[in-house]
Amino acid sequence: MRIEHLHQRLAGLGAKPVHIQRMMRAWTHAQPLDAGPTRRGPALPQTVLDALPALTTELASLARVRSEHPGEDGSARLLVQLADRQTVESVLLPRDGLCVSSQVGCAVGCRFCMTGRDGLLRQVGSAEIVAQVVLARARRPVKKVVFMGMGEPAHNLDNVLEAIQLLGTEGGIGHKNLVFSTVGDPRVFERLPEGPVKPALALSLHTTRAELRAELLPKAPPMTPDEIVAAGEAYARATGYPIQYQWTLLDGINDTPEELDGIVRLLKGKYAIMNMIPYNAVPDLPYRRPSWDKAAEIARQLHRRGVLTKLRNSAGQDVDGGCGQLRARAIAGESPVRMIRRRTET
Repeated sequence: MRIEHLHQRLAGLGAKPVHIQRMMRAWTHAQPLDAGPTRRGPALPQTVLDALPALTTELASLARVRSEHPGEDGSARLLVQLADRQTVESVLLPRDGLCVSSQVGCAVGCRFCMTGRDGLLRQVGSAEIVAQVVLARARRPVKKVVFMGMGEPAHNLDNVLEAIQLLGTEGGIGHKNLVFSTVGDPRVFERLPEGPVKPALALSLHTTRAELRAELLPKAPPMTPDEIVAAGEAYARATGYPIQYQWTLLDGINDTPEELDGIVRLLKGKYAIMNMIPYNAVPDLPYRRPSWDKAAEIARQLHRRGVLTKLRNSAGQDVDGGCGQLRARAIAGESPVRMIRRRTET
């Protein structure tokens, strides 16, 4: 379901824009759809009130928690079941943050990521994206939403931007606290500045070498690291938000002195933050997580050389919950007949 279609259905029931706005505000804050003081506007039409039970049930079916995996750091990974019984992952982050998924699977095929191993299965609708936020807000406050879960948001741009617009208006989330994460796609740099809600931007860099990037991210758009940083810097200056560059540290691959020199060359003096994230190991993949001491020394070196760097621990490391792993384990735990039926249904 798309938010646009939900608005159309409510209008068809007789809801006026003021009613739709009120109901969307209530929904995005995990409140009953008829919540809110009626003195601020006309009461909901009777036709809308009559439809509320069925509509509430339908919205609740967009995203349900299938399993929850708390981490020692205060995070919790949620395996979320969508209405068609496909699953995605959301992560409740410390300090009132939430990571949401924008696709079931992913077409980028990053070599070190579990999510992309089976390719793209389907897009997640804008209402399904917002429903992940509603689920989280029913559990704890959410003041920041990052689009860093399963999928490449640039490959589902219309749905992601529609969700961002609702979350940044009726959802009450500050625009700089809506973080659009991408491997780098020219369409992102064209479309994001055009919308009424301009999110912060996180760019997955992972290496400063074009040939290694093509190896690690084989289906990413053919933008070189230099081109990505140039486009990111232009967006940062236009919006006033620093770009968050994402760097998954892979032991012996992109944690070398040569890569550190490349990072300094690309990012020194830029309006940017480098987020270093030690790899969250995935079974059956050849990549390894560097030691924390090594990662910390890399961050210190970059900081001393003029690149603002933050070392982050991937949420869910202690529950073996790297992106895509919960979904993969859930599918692997099903019987072959059940798995075939799931694929047929979708």
